[in-house]
Amino acid sequence: MYAKNNILKEQEKFQKAVLLGVTERQRRGAERDWLGGLCPPVLKFLLNKNMRIQLSESFNYRKLLRFAFPSIIMLVFTSIYGVVDGYFVSNFVGKTSFTAVNFVMPIMMILGSFGFMFGTGGSALIAKTMGAGDKERANRLFSLIIYTSAACGVLLAVIGFILIRPVAAALGAEGQLLEDGVAYGNVVLLAIPAFVLQYEFQCLFATAEKPTLGLIVTVASGVTNMVLDALFVAVFQWGLQGAAAATALSQCVGGIVPVIYFARPNSSLFRLGKTSFDGRALLRTFTNGSSELMTNISMSVVSMLYNTQLLKYAGEDGVAAYGVLMYVGFVFNAMFIGYSMGTAPIVGYHFGACDHKELKSLLRKGMIIIGGFALTMFGAALALSRPLSLIFVGYDDGLMKLTVHAFFIYSFVFLFSGFAIFGSAFFTALNDGLTSAIISFLRTLVFQIAAVLIFPIFWKVDGIWFSIVAAEVMAVAVTALFLKLKQKKYHY
Repeated sequence: MYAKNNILKEQEKFQKAVLLGVTERQRRGAERDWLGGLCPPVLKFLLNKNMRIQLSESFNYRKLLRFAFPSIIMLVFTSIYGVVDGYFVSNFVGKTSFTAVNFVMPIMMILGSFGFMFGTGGSALIAKTMGAGDKERANRLFSLIIYTSAACGVLLAVIGFILIRPVAAALGAEGQLLEDGVAYGNVVLLAIPAFVLQYEFQCLFATAEKPTLGLIVTVASGVTNMVLDALFVAVFQWGLQGAAAATALSQCVGGIVPVIYFARPNSSLFRLGKTSFDGRALLRTFTNGSSELMTNISMSVVSMLYNTQLLKYAGEDGVAAYGVLMYVGFVFNAMFIGYSMGTAPIVGYHFGACDHKELKSLLRKGMIIIGGFALTMFGAALALSRPLSLIFVGYDDGLMKLTVHAFFIYSFVFLFSGFAIFGSAFFTALNDGLTSAIISFLRTLVFQIAAVLIFPIFWKVDGIWFSIVAAEVMAVAVTALFLKLKQKKYHY
């Protein structure tokens, strides 16, 4: 149920490879671990070739795809296990429960995103301290940030228990939808401290020179979620509470296993131990990670707004159909995000080397590759709209018809979304965080809110589906504008 944030989590991990100084040795080590058994044999050849690619090389299309391949695979995987979670709830519990989960999940995401703030903000501060040669202080900061985030997670869980019912009711949930949403949320809230730690560690693993361990924990958490969903929901028939328990326990795997690892002697750069309060360091952590926090909150707020509008114009079926679209969107957009973040170190290297010719080539090739992905994803979405809808909501003819129709409109999103994603990542790699943040903020919040409030006035339910497409079109226009305005400054 938290695939979207997992995608954002992996995006930041690769972004920090550029901004936080993750070395080429670390990247090669991560790929060697992939070769050790995490990838199918058919992919090992590709990754073995990728190991010999240096950032300083001139990149053709084949090298770019090979270099980005591991990040694409990881993001696609983290998206798929969220889709499996939704499948079990929808097919074995029912559409009202499926709607309830999608209705309250943005609330859970807002609470969990504080871990993302601690992770990204803390990674920046810790990496800078390490770069200055003060490894002992870096370890104290690492411990301080972990302890603080854990305490914050407990506080957030308490706040969640108090607010989940009134917030869900204020958003329009009532009757069984409200009761199911609260029941699911109350179980998941028990694991919020672990959820916060899970997001945080996915950023800190790279800083600790253990990026592969982060991947392993991600896989373990995802597999736990899938297996327990099948066991609790399909076999034991524990219903919505079983699905919530599966999600909560998977979050515990993602958050507590790293604590155990870092609390014991280990081969990473850090070990949890004694620390002291440092208000200035915590404030720096909060400010460093504030943009990521706001991005996650923005996306959750937009999701809640979409759910509210759909409940108003199409009832529970509309919210359920929107859930299906989001699950598919997670997987398809993972291709765009994976490529954009996977190639960010290349862009950052050649920008630092002032190799303007290669930088221009990387932008041109990147746009062409994203365009190829876009056409492929669009065609796949059109072809798979009915089969995928059948998997999730085939038990209800009316909901099935609504979902297939929405899917057709939503398919056009993939023609545009990749370009804004790539553009934002491109500016991040150029160390232009402000431009990247503006593109992301407009894409994920401003354009979507404006469209989803205005379009339904004229086109009812279809206006809601079209608003997603319109927001992406506007984001592409802004991205193109910034690329043009910044061309002389960055010489691409």
